[in-house]
This record gives sequence, C-alpha cells and structure tokens, in this order.
Amino acid sequence: MVREGIAVVGDKDSVLAFKAIGLDVFPVEGEMEAREKVKNLARTYSVIFVTEQIAEQISSLLMRYKARPYPVVVPIPSAEGNSGFGMKGIKADVEKAIGADILFDREDN
Repeated sequence: MVREGIAVVGDKDSVLAFKAIGLDVFPVEGEMEAREKVKNLARTYSVIFVTEQIAEQISSLLMRYKARPYPVVVPIPSAEGNSGFGMKGIKADVEKAIGADILFDREDN
C-alpha cells in the first residue's frame, strides 16, 4: 500500500493554516466525525496530526495506532491553545521506554 504524506485533523480554525504549507487538512466537528475521518485517513496517510481537543475525544481510537508503525498520530495544540494532552502522552511513552521521567524530573500529575 502506498502511503501519502501528512494530514491534519481538527476544528476549522486550527487546521486551515496548515493548508498554506501544503499539508492536507480535514476540518471536523465533533467526536463521531473525527473518529470516522481518522479511521479513513489511517488507511493512506503516514502521519496524521490531530488537535489536542479532538485527540482527547477519540483517545481510545488513537491508542490502537500506537502499536502500529503507520500512521504516526501526533496530537498538536489547537487555535485555542495547548491543553497538555500531547505532552502527557509523550511523558508516558518516555517513562515506559526507559523507566524514569527524564523530561520533567518532578512530580506533577
């Protein structure tokens, strides 16, 4: 299967700017639409950026893709700002991989 480039999924205000740099953007409204869009894009795209607000809503779906090499699904801040969801995932992955929190070196859950 040939995989395309990079897709961006999220609310319209957050994703349209990515179109200017040549990425494929897919504005969605709500959890169900986002879930279906990501499932469809996962068949052909190598990388899918998802705004944090949407990623939180469909986190159970995104967990399925963690064990697969493709697509790489990356939460990104939306136009509303950073919710911390993406960084929590990175922190958990690093802790799982090496057994310690080297990113923050402090207790803040």
